[in-house]
Amino acid sequence: MGHSKWAKTEVKKAAKDGKTSKVFGKLARAITMEAKRVNGDVHSPTLRALIDRARTVDMPKDNIDRAIKRATEPGEAMERITYEAYGPGGVAMIIESITSNRNKAAQEIRHILSEHGSAIATIGAASWAFVKEDSIWKPTTTIPLSDEDTLKLETLIEELEENDEVDEIYTNAI
Repeated sequence: MGHSKWAKTEVKKAAKDGKTSKVFGKLARAITMEAKRVNGDVHSPTLRALIDRARTVDMPKDNIDRAIKRATEPGEAMERITYEAYGPGGVAMIIESITSNRNKAAQEIRHILSEHGSAIATIGAASWAFVKEDSIWKPTTTIPLSDEDTLKLETLIEELEENDEVDEIYTNAI
C-alpha cells in the first residue's frame, strides 16, 4: 500500500466495512431465528422490530429477505444458547449466542474467556444475579469494579462482541 490519499481512505473503508459486516451478520442470524420461531410471518411484532432495526443500520433488503427465507427452508438449524460466566472482579456475565454449531460457539466463547482469566460457569451460577424482562437480562444485584477491572471487563466484552457467534452480553457491573 502506498502513501496516497486513496490508501488512507481504503484502510478506513475496510475497517468500517468489517464492522458493518459483523452487524449485518448478527442481525441476519437474529432475523433467521425469529422468522423460524414465527414460521416466516413478517407481520409478527418481534420479527417486524428486528427488520426495522436492520433497516436503521442500512442493511440491504436482499439480506433481510435471505435471512427470512433461510428460516423457512430446511437446512441448518439456528439456535439461541445462553452461557453464564464470571469476569474480572467477580462480575456475573450472561452471554447469549445465535449459532448453527453449538460446539463451535462454546469452544470460541470458552477460549475468549480463558484468554482473559475467566471461564464459563455452570447453569444458574451467574443468572441468579439477573432477572429476564422482555428478553433482556437486567441485574438484580450489582458489583462495583476497580478501574483496572473495568478496563479488563471492557476488553473482554469487546473481544466477545467481535465473535460472530455472540449476540448479546449482559453484566452486573456498575
